[in-house]
Amino acid sequence: MLRHLDIRNMLIIDRLELAFQPGLNVLTGETGAGKSILLDALGFVLGWRGRADLVRSGADQGEVVAEFHLSPGHPARAVLAEAGFPVEDELILRRVNTPEGRKTAWVNDRRASGEVLRALSDTLVELHGQQDDRGLLDPRQHRAMLDQFGALGDLVAATRAAWSERRAALRALESAEARLAEMRAEEDFLRHAVAELDKLDPQPGEEDALDIRRRLMQGAARMREDVARAAAALGLDGAEGAMGDARRWLDGVADRAEGGLDAALSALERALVELGEAQSGVERFAEALAFNPAELEETEDRLFALRGLARKHAVQPDDLAGLAEDLRGRLARLDGGAGEIAGLKATADAAAATYDAAALALRAARRVAAQRLDAAMAAELAPLKMERAVFSTVFEDAPPGPDGADTVTFTVATNPGAPAGPLNKIASGGELSRFLLALKVCLTGDDSGLTMIFDEIDRGVGGATADAVGRRLKALAEGGQVLVVTHSPQVAALGAHHWRVAKQVEDGLTLSRVVPLDAGARVDEVARMLAGDTVTEAAREAARALLAG
Repeated sequence: MLRHLDIRNMLIIDRLELAFQPGLNVLTGETGAGKSILLDALGFVLGWRGRADLVRSGADQGEVVAEFHLSPGHPARAVLAEAGFPVEDELILRRVNTPEGRKTAWVNDRRASGEVLRALSDTLVELHGQQDDRGLLDPRQHRAMLDQFGALGDLVAATRAAWSERRAALRALESAEARLAEMRAEEDFLRHAVAELDKLDPQPGEEDALDIRRRLMQGAARMREDVARAAAALGLDGAEGAMGDARRWLDGVADRAEGGLDAALSALERALVELGEAQSGVERFAEALAFNPAELEETEDRLFALRGLARKHAVQPDDLAGLAEDLRGRLARLDGGAGEIAGLKATADAAAATYDAAALALRAARRVAAQRLDAAMAAELAPLKMERAVFSTVFEDAPPGPDGADTVTFTVATNPGAPAGPLNKIASGGELSRFLLALKVCLTGDDSGLTMIFDEIDRGVGGATADAVGRRLKALAEGGQVLVVTHSPQVAALGAHHWRVAKQVEDGLTLSRVVPLDAGARVDEVARMLAGDTVTEAAREAARALLAG
């Protein structure tokens, strides 16, 4: 609920403080007195997009402060929490504007973006007027309004969830089909490559082992001669024989050497052991050099095949085994792709069936809600002197979407036998005002805490019709807050709180002033609205009668 509005240096307002109250608040005044400026200023602090030249001429900046009281559970609390702002019972919005158009906003003394202001404004204020094409007159909003009227939030949520699952299932199916098509395009390559790799069966580390064996065999002929000579040098005709002779000669004299040859004999024994190990190593290597000449050719063929296949697939030879495993996996997925597609298609079909059922249930509930809304509108139009008008909620099929498969449009026929059409195409100015008011009364529901503003919604009506409009506005304000900018004395007389907007010239400057009216001043203002510039006593008596109800 809007408690205070403080405006400084905006257009023709230098300083203005307004304290609004619960119930029906009316603002009256001559045309051009500045009533629309109040709405411009309120829209500015709420982040609405509007005119840019708001700063009063000669001022450094314009400023608007709006204070709202938030009831427990007010939807603005959720907006504040989501935006990371402290949640309190009092909400103070402040926004300044420079002549260059730079805007800065605060929410409870913390800097805020225009996006946050607009999100808050959707929960705080609702503006209605004859040019209200963003709200009740916007056919794109009618479906949501009907859902709100019918309390269909659970069905809408179920339909949105089913739509999300349907889309996710379709995306999964389309992605799998695209992958399968991609793999099918390279099926011949996959099958050939896997067969080729399986035939070769490369192993990690195989290239290094083959390369070492190849180089060994390539140098075997020369090494074999040297190894044979080394074996001979170590054998009986060489070192082994000489060392054996030396040991026999030393053994023959050792008993007469008084131990002087013991160390030499021990060393010789150790040398003979080491010599034996050397001979064994040489013999083993000599055996390794004895290979089938065809083995070299086979080793080279295998090595070149590995390296050639690695170049073909642009990988290292040691990576061929991993490549083979990857290609076999892709081929297995290709072979099993038809089964995967069938499973995903079944899932998508089931999700589509779930969505269709949810959309049909929502459609049925909407049609029931539409009948109730049409009946409620008929009941509201009668006291507004439009008992012959017909309000209808029209359905058309729409492409499936998250909110179902319905297009909903509010239409009216103002006279019996006349064709029905959209609200803003069929109704005249006065009729449109009453249609909008009736529709708002029906759709208000439990909009607790929402300040509703009606900008000259009573334009084009008078007499008993204007009185009926005023009474519906008064009823709408019960338990809440309604602000009405009006030129109708019948509407003004029904307000619980009354302000007069007037222009005056001070020191050569034109300024707008807003004055709260007491009982006596209200009589004079309503009399002015009845009689014009010259207020007679008869007009005052008529005003007193209106104010008395």
